[in-house]
Amino acid sequence: MSNEVISIILGGGAGTRLYPLTRSRSKPAVPVAGKYRLVDIPISNCLNADLHRIFVLTQFNSASLNQHIKNTYHFSHFSKAFVDILAAEQTPDNPTWFQGTADAVRQTIRHLENYDYKYILILSGDQLYQMDFREMIRNHIEKGADISIATIPVHAREATEFGILKTDEENFITSFIEKPKKELLPDWTSDTGPDMERAGRNYLASMGIYIFNKGLLYDLLHNQPDATDFGKEIIPNSIGERKVLSYQYEGYWTDIGNISSFFEANLELTDDIPQFNLFDDAKTIFSRARMLPPAKISGTTLEKTVIADGCIINASRLERCVVGIRTRIGKGTTISNAYLMGNDKYQTLDEINQAKAAGRPPIGIGDRCYINNAIIDKNACIGNDVRINGGKHLEDGDFEKYTVKDGIVVVKKGAVLPDGFQC
Repeated sequence: MSNEVISIILGGGAGTRLYPLTRSRSKPAVPVAGKYRLVDIPISNCLNADLHRIFVLTQFNSASLNQHIKNTYHFSHFSKAFVDILAAEQTPDNPTWFQGTADAVRQTIRHLENYDYKYILILSGDQLYQMDFREMIRNHIEKGADISIATIPVHAREATEFGILKTDEENFITSFIEKPKKELLPDWTSDTGPDMERAGRNYLASMGIYIFNKGLLYDLLHNQPDATDFGKEIIPNSIGERKVLSYQYEGYWTDIGNISSFFEANLELTDDIPQFNLFDDAKTIFSRARMLPPAKISGTTLEKTVIADGCIINASRLERCVVGIRTRIGKGTTISNAYLMGNDKYQTLDEINQAKAAGRPPIGIGDRCYINNAIIDKNACIGNDVRINGGKHLEDGDFEKYTVKDGIVVVKKGAVLPDGFQC
């Protein structure tokens, strides 16, 4: 079965809702959980399901994503496995960039002509979940579906943010509405099963995960040349005309659509039993293998904190924090409710002394700092006695060194915060 499937991961648009994390990188390249990239999630779900032929479609700020994939996903010379980038390109037949999810696949599908496959699995590059795609593919084949859509039961308060659908007794989709208004919701409840209904999850939402039969996808993209998006055009137009099947998933899934959802998804990893389980051998999350030393911690009280490789931590206290690779934190510093993305390199002692002599903080976080409700992007240089106190008391805004969204302070990649800086 796995040899009959090609997987396509959509890199997404400009990622404006994740700005400033997407200022110099694409959404799939945003660091997550201290040592991974978002694109590692769908790739790992594919590899764990023995789906080894994967294309990643990119358009915006793709250099770091290309580098990550090149340095990470290596397979045997005797294997047909690959993870390849398909970047947006202008051709004599099509001089435009990708206009949407369906248009991205339409413009790149010609690169799949030399491969033998029956089904195309289409995934998003900015979601956090652990799904066995083999079950979804098996269900698609057994039911004789033309298209399958992964769906998840959601609460009424979430339903207005998703495409909501209804099914018949055999789980074939009969109707679909994109982001329904609140007053329309009573007409869109579904039988989601006793466990989901007890939890108040009565609406079936599309997860943006699709399986298409090969020939059908070619026909749909060719016959609807003006349709640019799967969720808004291709899928709704197919309901009633094709056998469109719902595959209901009830595990953990979150769409990393904005700073708030990204922030909470990372901090939830510090829970005693997180819903997204990084410690499951059967659902390994793969990423770049770095030859880093173990983390070194001195005099620090740790509470619900995840620490990646290669960190040097002398802080007083860390509480509900995700600490990324190579993070350096000075003495007397207290950090809570924060995601520290870490650093791309270590500075030598000479470089640290030169930075201090020039009045510039070294890479990392200095002494006696207080940081709360914040994301510190990579390679930030934060001096001594810096105070960052995020919360609802702060108005949203974009500033030279940081951005505030929903009370979360996001210190920009490579930003320099001098001694005594406050925000």
